[in-house]
Amino acid sequence: MDRSFLFLLASARQGGNSELLARAAAEQLPAATERRWLDLTRLPLPDFVDTRHADMPWPEQENEETLRQATLAATDIVIVSPLYWYSVSSYAKRYLDYWSKWLSTPDPGFKAAMAGRTLWGVTAMAHREENVARPLELTLHHSAAYLGMNFGGVLLGNGTEPGQVLDDERAVVRAKTFFAREARPALYPDYPEGD
Repeated sequence: MDRSFLFLLASARQGGNSELLARAAAEQLPAATERRWLDLTRLPLPDFVDTRHADMPWPEQENEETLRQATLAATDIVIVSPLYWYSVSSYAKRYLDYWSKWLSTPDPGFKAAMAGRTLWGVTAMAHREENVARPLELTLHHSAAYLGMNFGGVLLGNGTEPGQVLDDERAVVRAKTFFAREARPALYPDYPEGD
């Protein structure tokens, strides 16, 4: 199967450091690899309303179907979010919240369709200590594990001011091979394989 990457930009800053780092990594993909870039700030979703156990229909949201179809069309989904309060941005979190809806409607086959695909993260942060991004990494890893996806990891870079991440030599070097890494099945820690 040919790979198809969906890059979901989730920063409050247009052209921010996370996006620059993601674009540097995407440049290394083979030329024939499909790449689609969607900006979650330009395809806004309202706060998620969970009506799974209520006697009311799921409310339809503008932009939701565009994001759902793009998600299902991709083999590789890349959350491009700066580190905000030690996790993903509100834009990225809201998008992931909608996965809860897509598990039930409009097609309850969402979980099965996502199994075997790969989730990645690209993050710029204002810390040199990369372990502070662990909550973000776990958010993405565990989301992938729940859906039976592979997890490619998180490409981390340091930068606060616009463009500063490109001065992070370690991040730029890692970007060159990031998407060439082998993505492994995401498994919850301490769970037996296959559960």
